[in-house]
Amino acid sequence: MNWYDHHTSGWDYTLMTLTMLALGAVLIAALVLLLRHPSTGTRGADASPERLLGERFARGEIDDDEYFRRLSVLEHGHGKPPSKKAR
Repeated sequence: MNWYDHHTSGWDYTLMTLTMLALGAVLIAALVLLLRHPSTGTRGADASPERLLGERFARGEIDDDEYFRRLSVLEHGHGKPPSKKAR
């Protein structure tokens, strides 16, 4: 009798196969999540509020009046838009 021979049955092999398949699925899922995670871009910690506001303006989500009003709040801390000469 060998040291590894412990009367392994078909159920043992089935359990080992299912365990390996589950482990493989977990590893593949982790790899997919790592590859799909945006490691760069403007949504990271380095994105400033002014940059995000500028991107919203560029996409057309906000008009120019709202853009300048919000930019003024970010820069000066009040809601008055900058004068027409400053634009």
